[in-house]
Amino acid sequence: MSMVEDEDAKALAERWRSGVVLKRDVFSTIERGRYRSEAGEIEAVLRSIAAVAWWSRGLAHHLFWRERRALAIAGPLGICPPLLFAGRRALVRGWIDGVPLQIAKPHGDTGYFRSAKAALGKLHRAGITHNDLAKEQNWLYANGRAYITDFQLASCFRRRGALFRIARYEDLRHLLKHKRRYAPGGLTAAERRVLARKSLLTRIWMATGKKVYYVVTRGLGVTDREGRGIRFTREAPAIAARLKTHPKVRDVAIVAFPDRRAGTGLYAFVEGSASDRELSDFLGRAAPEQLQVVEALPRNAQGEVRSEILELVAMNQLDLIGSLVKTDAERALVGRIVSHRRNLRDRFAF
Repeated sequence: MSMVEDEDAKALAERWRSGVVLKRDVFSTIERGRYRSEAGEIEAVLRSIAAVAWWSRGLAHHLFWRERRALAIAGPLGICPPLLFAGRRALVRGWIDGVPLQIAKPHGDTGYFRSAKAALGKLHRAGITHNDLAKEQNWLYANGRAYITDFQLASCFRRRGALFRIARYEDLRHLLKHKRRYAPGGLTAAERRVLARKSLLTRIWMATGKKVYYVVTRGLGVTDREGRGIRFTREAPAIAARLKTHPKVRDVAIVAFPDRRAGTGLYAFVEGSASDRELSDFLGRAAPEQLQVVEALPRNAQGEVRSEILELVAMNQLDLIGSLVKTDAERALVGRIVSHRRNLRDRFAF
């Protein structure tokens, strides 16, 4: 129980079983596992701030308590994970059997976005604004329905004043940006008007504070919208370019994955005929944490690599892959990749 300590460790000792790390950054570690509730053992997610560095501890505590408070109110609404355990440095929330929006890619699925808008309406009627819905990973896709997750920046309002109305508007505008990307034909005239007008506070933020935010997040090693880290944006392209110069390599796809020891790891899937050892030696000190040679990379109808499937393989989120596989041939190919996967350190042991 290294992720939690003191009272939380005692309270969770008999109730929590560790599984796979989902995310690790300077503010917390998020892990999927199993939690023993009154109804029996269920899948759940643990967020812990016990191991954060001293210099990020203050902000980590602030974000932790914002999420704890918001989940306590929003959990019973059926639009987000329920709060199962709330400690001083750890909380456990329910597991939703779905995938993030950027992995699901629900092109043309207007039903999903109707569900998302209804979920957002419930959240706002409860007096909560999420404030971080521009990130696709905070929207989950589960059996055609939308769920919201990651409430670290959420605000709980007692009064529906001007600040609440602005935050509510921005939540909706960010949802509609996702709808415009995946289901533009379903946008109504009113929704297009919302998309065309940012609030005054947002315009001020984009002209001032957002620039500072980018500087700070780059300093913390977070540089892209999925928070995959500076290694992914800087090192992965160079590794891929180097691998493609090898005569036995046809193509390369590199994904980031949360690593219990390193924080963020890189996993290279290499399409070719060389051996893993041969390519690791070829890269030398630049080799990623994991490298796997595959007969072929999974691709969509346009020939683009399906990195969303490879990300789930790298993270050992194997139970979420099935809904993404389109054909029997793809299922067989992905099955062979899964059976020879390299990241076996962070995986379910049950």
